[in-house]
Amino acid sequence: MLKSDLNSSLTPEATTQALDLQSSAPNASDTLDNFIQAMPAIVCLSHLRWDFVYQRPQHLLSRFAKHSRLFFFEEPYFYDGAQPRLDISLRDPNVHIVVAHLPHGLTPQESDAIQIELVNNFIKEQHLNDYVAWYYTPMALEVYGHLQPALTVYDCMDELSAFKGASPRLRELEAELFKKADLVFTGGHSIYESKRTQHSDVYAFPSSIDKAHFAQARTGLTEPEDQKNIPHPRFGFYGVVDERFDIELLREVAAQRPEWHWVIIGPVVKIDPATLPHADNIHYLGGKDYKDLPLYLSSWDVATMPFAINESTKYISPTKTPEYLAGSKPVVSTPIRDVVRPYGDQQLVHIASTASEFVNALEKALLQRNDQEWLAQVDAFLANISWDHTWQNMVSLMYIALTQKSK
Repeated sequence: MLKSDLNSSLTPEATTQALDLQSSAPNASDTLDNFIQAMPAIVCLSHLRWDFVYQRPQHLLSRFAKHSRLFFFEEPYFYDGAQPRLDISLRDPNVHIVVAHLPHGLTPQESDAIQIELVNNFIKEQHLNDYVAWYYTPMALEVYGHLQPALTVYDCMDELSAFKGASPRLRELEAELFKKADLVFTGGHSIYESKRTQHSDVYAFPSSIDKAHFAQARTGLTEPEDQKNIPHPRFGFYGVVDERFDIELLREVAAQRPEWHWVIIGPVVKIDPATLPHADNIHYLGGKDYKDLPLYLSSWDVATMPFAINESTKYISPTKTPEYLAGSKPVVSTPIRDVVRPYGDQQLVHIASTASEFVNALEKALLQRNDQEWLAQVDAFLANISWDHTWQNMVSLMYIALTQKSK
């Protein structure tokens, strides 16, 4: 199947179905396997740090690293008296974290110029003649836009221009990135609908899941020390606590049901921690390692997504939705579009807007904990969702794009 065939009036839901059809062509599987075995290096330009929260970039890029070198460029660190250099550290085999160390006091133009020189030398030293540039932020164009990769991919996982503290140049640079990119992937259906007219090759790849990892929560794991003494019923959330988190909703619901206990896991960023609600039934446990999340999820009664409804959440597709469900936990969420559709529409997740609606939904969710019919529907929905599947479909599109460029 050619790239033009994949692009002909595809709905988001049809995208991965169409991609799967490629594998039915004669010798398609062998050809794709050969491409994977000879995978070019991946140079990722990210606004997120690898060690911050394990999410979409880590899931996808760690799969590339099984077949090729991955260079994950983070935003620079600034130190008093620092000598400009690139610090390179290894996380997993083939996962190279690259971050510039620069002195304080540079103008943005000086910082960019130094980084460009450092990056150019790095490309030469690593003999990167054939590589894929994988962008998570258009802001990276200011340093990396001059590079000449074999393929440019923009994995647009969020509407970054709507986030707190976003650069006023972000929209302008995104328009430039759309011109440079060979492929654009989006992190959900809503953002796909927003971006689909801005590039000829845009594909929706919503949040996926490592089912085996989160299914561990179904097996009665040992309670973590900092959670085991929290009374039930427990309502949990894990993720970044920032401007997307509805702190007033949490405050109201916790006050309405003081006998219910809330477990909040994750770093607090971009908001003042002092503004968070504090009560005897709200427990902030801080950030946790990805590998430990099933330990906490296992003994929650209900998992929640109390997101604020604002510009910063308009296009999000929370990865935690399928993760919670894989752990067999009933879920209550505010009406995030990519949660309502499809999870709410298929009655897999409870949707609530106000504090009183949230309380009512939580009461229903508590009754759902042992509902085997609901769990069977959940498992049927999750059956064909995996990060492996998402990555393989992305690689198929990359192979097609590179083949077309070489003609």
